[in-house]
Amino acid sequence: MWPMSKMDAFEQGCLRKGYKQIAGIDEAGRGALAGPVTAAAVILPIDCYIDGLKDSKQLSPKKRSLLFGEIQRVAVSIGVGSADNHAIARLNILEATLLAMKEAVEQLTPQPDYLLVDGLNLPDINIVGKAIPKGDNLSVSIAAASVIAKTTRDRLMIELDRFYPNYGLSQHKGYPTLQHRQAIAQFGASEIHRHTFKLLAD
Repeated sequence: MWPMSKMDAFEQGCLRKGYKQIAGIDEAGRGALAGPVTAAAVILPIDCYIDGLKDSKQLSPKKRSLLFGEIQRVAVSIGVGSADNHAIARLNILEATLLAMKEAVEQLTPQPDYLLVDGLNLPDINIVGKAIPKGDNLSVSIAAASVIAKTTRDRLMIELDRFYPNYGLSQHKGYPTLQHRQAIAQFGASEIHRHTFKLLAD
């Protein structure tokens, strides 16, 4: 069994109800101005304990990278999905996020029998689950998914910086910093920017 802690209470509750393959799901990049929204789904083994695991936004890049490797080493299964800026424009950011989450879950082998999802909404998939606001601080499985999603997306944005060097993507990862908005004002929006978002400051 998981070691009892405040971070595994949801998982323990699922186990007591008879669920065996419990997947945590989280996203990264929902609030960015450029690049995709990326989702991850992670099934951890029942006896898993990963020291220092918590919401990825509270971790340094170095610590996230270390945890990313540890999660990949111990996880039963990991799935990653994404929706690019064109899908976000077509669907809206919420629906695009849920689509990325669904894609991540569909990649898991074995398939989960219960989903723990960060936020307020569940993806449109025929698996029971629970949406947990601020779940990345409350569930070890969601925290693991948070680390996978953010690290995967950050690495992609660093790679995209090579192709779109005017925007500083490797620093802010596409989020709405002053530097990013000033670059958009100077150079215009690129093809990976979310043109349905408010890209410029007032």
